[in-house]
Amino acid sequence: MDNALFGGVNAAVLTAMHEDLSVDLDRMVAHAKWLLANGCNGLGLLGTTGEANSLGIQERLAVMEGFVEAGVPAATLLPGTGTPAITDTVMLTRRAAELGCRGALLLPPFFYKNPSEDGLFAYFSEVIERVGGDIAIYLYHFPAQSAVPFTVEFIGRLLRAYPAKIRGIKDSSGDFANTKSYVDAFAADGFEVYCGDDGALCDLLAAGGAGCITAAANVGAAISAEVYAGRGTPAGAAAQPRLTAVRKAVTSQALIPGLKSLIARHRHDEAWHDIRPPHLRLSPEAEQALFAAFDATGHVMPPA
Repeated sequence: MDNALFGGVNAAVLTAMHEDLSVDLDRMVAHAKWLLANGCNGLGLLGTTGEANSLGIQERLAVMEGFVEAGVPAATLLPGTGTPAITDTVMLTRRAAELGCRGALLLPPFFYKNPSEDGLFAYFSEVIERVGGDIAIYLYHFPAQSAVPFTVEFIGRLLRAYPAKIRGIKDSSGDFANTKSYVDAFAADGFEVYCGDDGALCDLLAAGGAGCITAAANVGAAISAEVYAGRGTPAGAAAQPRLTAVRKAVTSQALIPGLKSLIARHRHDEAWHDIRPPHLRLSPEAEQALFAAFDATGHVMPPA
């Protein structure tokens, strides 16, 4: 899909923390710029990997504003702005639009389980109508965490009502058949489908998907870029097993603290271990097991 706003490799960016658990914007921005220089086309800011739901609304606003002020191109940012509260979601999404972000990634209102389709539609309708402007809305399908899925039927309803606003979806279900169902139903009309599973990238691109928004891109973006650049060619297919191995390694331990451990080691910077509860730093034993699994893939991260 050549006209996708975020087509290619997008990292679900880690959020650096200070020892007092406040956001360390300087470290976070430096990491983001490194990602853009080493294989990433865009940055999925303030998502699950970024501990966004452990951050307050003012903290999230400060991260978005701080990135733009630090010179990270707003066009590369796809911030997560979905919350259970309509007013908070609108505030975050409007600010993203004001800062120049081309899109925002929205979780469903995830606290109340099993909402009716009409209720879920009413939520997104309120958000879209109140936000206005030109910012594109991307849906975030992560039923293991949100317990509120996006069905093909529901997406079709949104697209019929707001064809100029609903632009795509990130599927973190880990179910490629589900991901492909979005492509089959909507990609021909320009709907952008992104996988959250690095192991599915080659197959998704072959099916007509737009790319990936993944946690493992924090450490493996260079390989993801090989898969994307080589889409439809033997070179892209040959890179996929290495990317899959990296994904398997980083998910062999708790994902977010594990990624922070890998970045701390790579940058020789212990501050990257800081993480906001309920997440905790890996135990020394788990960390060594992670390092062994990661090193066994043969992937060497570009210099910091």
